[in-house]
Amino acid sequence: QAQFVESGGGSVQAGESLRLSCTSSRMILSTYSISTLNWYRQGPGNQRELVASITSARNTNYADSVKGRFTISRDNAKRTVYLQLDSLQPEDTAVYYCNAVSDYGDYWGQGIQVTVSA
Repeated sequence: QAQFVESGGGSVQAGESLRLSCTSSRMILSTYSISTLNWYRQGPGNQRELVASITSARNTNYADSVKGRFTISRDNAKRTVYLQLDSLQPEDTAVYYCNAVSDYGDYWGQGIQVTVSA
């Protein structure tokens, strides 16, 4: 079972930035390197939604609501995926989850809270 450690969440004012990190301590490098890495979020009363993805070829995709504000990146050697959150807005308040998907499995982080106040 892959284990992820997420960090970087917190409470900020609108317009400020955060950088989320998610590191796998158990996935072997070869599996991690071929995985598509995703960040999801679930706000109060909302369903979990896909925020950003990065493939093994480093192709990225973003939800329309975060395009131009959030940036996903990965460092395979560190088994870490990042999400840079800029120009945060109150509607970005949610629990953010990292996720790794490959033919070998579908693994999730425990979630980390991001709270943005107006």
